[in-house]
Amino acid sequence: MILKPNQRENILPLPVVLISTVSKDGTRNAAPWSNFTPALRPLEEVILASWIKRDTLENIRQTGEFVVNIPPVGMEDAVMICARNYPPEVDEFLEAGLRDRPSVKVKAPGIDGCLAWAECVLEEELAREKFVLIIGKVVHLVVDDRFFNAEGSMDFQRAKPLSAMLGKDGMSFTYPAFSGRYADYREMF
Repeated sequence: MILKPNQRENILPLPVVLISTVSKDGTRNAAPWSNFTPALRPLEEVILASWIKRDTLENIRQTGEFVVNIPPVGMEDAVMICARNYPPEVDEFLEAGLRDRPSVKVKAPGIDGCLAWAECVLEEELAREKFVLIIGKVVHLVVDDRFFNAEGSMDFQRAKPLSAMLGKDGMSFTYPAFSGRYADYREMF
């Protein structure tokens, strides 16, 4: 089967993150993002793809800061509330019933109840006709110790970080599961 262009998003499980920002007048914003990836390892820079008209994008442009929050299973309803198109002056933390978590290096708060919080500053914006790529530098990263071991590895089977599979009329929320095969990195070399 050859997929049509509007079906191509159906082939990949996508991460679900919540990007939190604060507008220049202090309004808190939280928006779900699936077009998100680390640039390379180690996690020093992240890339967000954004439509041109987004409050989150405008806040990042104005303040130069944002937080990448990693939500677990159980936060799906809050994610969907944050996905709604609110006017810029609406506090989306209040709308979704989210509690903020003070950040260390940026003004934007993190979101309490998440698995990890990557505080970022805007490094570069790459503009295209219909979207922009935001490259952010991770300036502070903290995780919930309950789901990470002493080496910093996530117990993803307990943590259940959200991901999603997109479909024709909606999305199915998913999370990673162990396939039964572990591989040392040295196997690649």
